[in-house]
Amino acid sequence: QVQLVESGGGLVQAGGSLRLSCTASGIIFSINAMAWYRQAPGKQREVVARITSGGMTYYADSVKGRFTISRDSAKKTLKLQMNSLKPEDTAVYYCNVFQADPEGYWGQGTQVTVSS
Repeated sequence: QVQLVESGGGLVQAGGSLRLSCTASGIIFSINAMAWYRQAPGKQREVVARITSGGMTYYADSVKGRFTISRDSAKKTLKLQMNSLKPEDTAVYYCNVFQADPEGYWGQGTQVTVSS
């Protein structure tokens, strides 16, 4: 049974930092490309960053240079270091495999709120 548990969100002022964590179980973590997604109110869920099984990383233009994704396949954990946060980064953040089925399993996510 797949389980994804996100944590580390919170309320932060613009310019601040947060570090999100995701613990995965029930998936073959080591062979899957993983990603962080976010969904802001009234908007579609979008990919923020992804990392291949080999460690290659890709970022949305809106977060490039500010966010860093990393993974520990042995521990089945995914991280997202977020620096220089902006109010437009406010959203619920989720981890999942890359190109996850929108109608499939998703964890509860973690709320990130950036105040101006």
